[in-house]
Amino acid sequence: MLAALLSNPAGAAASRVERGNLVFDNIPDPPADLAENVDGYLNARQATPLGWSPKGQLLITTRFGDVEQLHVVEKPAGERRQLTFLREPITEAVVSPDPGRTAYLFLRDAGGNENSQLYYQRMGEPAAKLLTDGKSLNGSPVWSNSGHQAAFFSTARDGMSYDIDLVEPEAGTLPHLAVSGDNAAWYPLDWSPDDRKLLVLKYVSSGEGYLYVVDLSSGQKREVDPAPSKVGIVGAKFSRDGQGVYMISDRDAEFAKLRYVNLFTAERAVLSDHIPWDIEELAVSRDGHYLAYVSNEGGVGKLNVLDLRTRQELTPPRLPSPGTIEHLSFDAEGKRLAFGYASANLPRDAYVLDLANNRLEAWTHSEAGPVDTAKFVSPRLAQFPTFDRVDGHTRQLPAYVYEPGSPGPHPVLIMLHGGPESQFRPGFDPWIQYVVNELGFAVVAPNLRGSSGYGKTYLALDNGLLRDDVVKDLGALIVWLGSQTTLNAKQVVVAGGSYGGYLALAALANYGDRLIGGVDLSGIADFISFLTNTAPYRQNLQRAEYGDERDPDMRAYLRRISPLTNAERISRPLLVVHGKNDPRVLSSEAEQLVNRLRSRGGEVWFLEAKDEGHGFRKKQNRDAYYRTFAQFLKYVHALRATINGVVPTPNLRDGAAAAP
Repeated sequence: MLAALLSNPAGAAASRVERGNLVFDNIPDPPADLAENVDGYLNARQATPLGWSPKGQLLITTRFGDVEQLHVVEKPAGERRQLTFLREPITEAVVSPDPGRTAYLFLRDAGGNENSQLYYQRMGEPAAKLLTDGKSLNGSPVWSNSGHQAAFFSTARDGMSYDIDLVEPEAGTLPHLAVSGDNAAWYPLDWSPDDRKLLVLKYVSSGEGYLYVVDLSSGQKREVDPAPSKVGIVGAKFSRDGQGVYMISDRDAEFAKLRYVNLFTAERAVLSDHIPWDIEELAVSRDGHYLAYVSNEGGVGKLNVLDLRTRQELTPPRLPSPGTIEHLSFDAEGKRLAFGYASANLPRDAYVLDLANNRLEAWTHSEAGPVDTAKFVSPRLAQFPTFDRVDGHTRQLPAYVYEPGSPGPHPVLIMLHGGPESQFRPGFDPWIQYVVNELGFAVVAPNLRGSSGYGKTYLALDNGLLRDDVVKDLGALIVWLGSQTTLNAKQVVVAGGSYGGYLALAALANYGDRLIGGVDLSGIADFISFLTNTAPYRQNLQRAEYGDERDPDMRAYLRRISPLTNAERISRPLLVVHGKNDPRVLSSEAEQLVNRLRSRGGEVWFLEAKDEGHGFRKKQNRDAYYRTFAQFLKYVHALRATINGVVPTPNLRDGAAAAP
């Protein structure tokens, strides 16, 4: 078996095999028993609550076939009745609050191109009505309180600006412009209780946003809580009396706080001052009785509920284990709160909190697949020192560590999140569990500088000309691995997606002598071509984060740190994975990197999906990706062990570690 794994020497002629929409380029045929071993984990499914119908039904997305579709659940542990039967996944939908018709809006793109179109459908009717032009980017639909109109953002006018449009789905009329984006990104957040005003966000970056109330009859915009300096705004909702706004912002604070602003007196109050972490989501009950919000406490989600009449914080029942919480929504009567919850050993499911009785109940019970979740590993949160100092002390960075139960030292897979303004969080990830339980790898998932969740100072530590410092953090992490007795610092693979893909490539270029291989999913190979070619409606957002490539000094810096520029220093085996229709990081990023490395004799496996975009959303494609990933991990581990003159010893149950 080892001989089979090592039958793909560097420099051999690349073979190209197409299987449906997947292209396997220079990827060896996998062992016969690999798929069966991996698929037990990949067959897990989850459920995400999207909101309540006026009749008390819960709209969810879940997967029975290849992609997630809309379903409705009418009671706890009730059947999931499927509503949509499409070939493309649906992950965003909103239910009309109009009790006279049970209808919903949903978004769908084609092949991962992210040009999502808005559709309207009545529950029980066989076909949906297309509301948008079929080619622009559309999103963030928000129903009016009456359920007669909906607001959403659209790039239909010029292909770049995020305008806010209004549409009456039952009227059959075309959407009309409510807010002109003017080459900026505008998002609708909420309707005033009388449906005469819109609460909208002008988003510049995670650290700069502007909140406005728009009078729909006159078009006049009035800024809410203007500040003398830049403020990051996460979200906002009208109070149900229409007198004020609940908003999440980092004004005068290191973390995003939940605040109330009176629109008439300008009175301000901080409602989450007792929580030293970011607030990331909020919901207000229709009767104005309750305010629910989620705090992100070191990556773990915590549900908070405030009784707005008594000003008392409720104490919701404890969830089974630390995890993530998202998608808050109150039912029409304000008596029940739905949310999605997942942990390391529990798939995401829809939970409902009965507020009067403080009782929590799961409305869906998703299957983890034919695997024993009792063996799933919960991560420990570690800290490792990096190169610089803060407040006179060496800066410590957080990392989640998953370790096998068997004695070490274990080979290591470093997993790098995208964003970069994102965060690794300990939710449900069956792939990690497979790597730990079946391959015997430890998984280390750091939140390097620039990650969200640790305050706005930390978030800004990688901006512009500071990008190099994140790569130094990676070097510090690799050094730290060598000090951990249960981890094998001589058997380290680095992997990442999107921005994490860039970091994986940068690690290979800068610290390749300490790594045995790398995996790049939808990663940035060259910052200049990335910023030049990314979808026009994304360019300003990306330049705010990475720097403007049109500036000569910034262009020179971005060129210098790009993996493509440093390709001659990448000598370890590399797996590159990309979607052909990716509008964010174009597939040309992967192609130019693969060609450059192969021209220099480098060993590159390249997997491309013709019907995917930024990441793989279809199950058959995801399965192929993870099978290839598993095959690659076994290959580089066996290759390095053979070079070192020893037989590899991880827990490779299908026999891949056996001597030839």
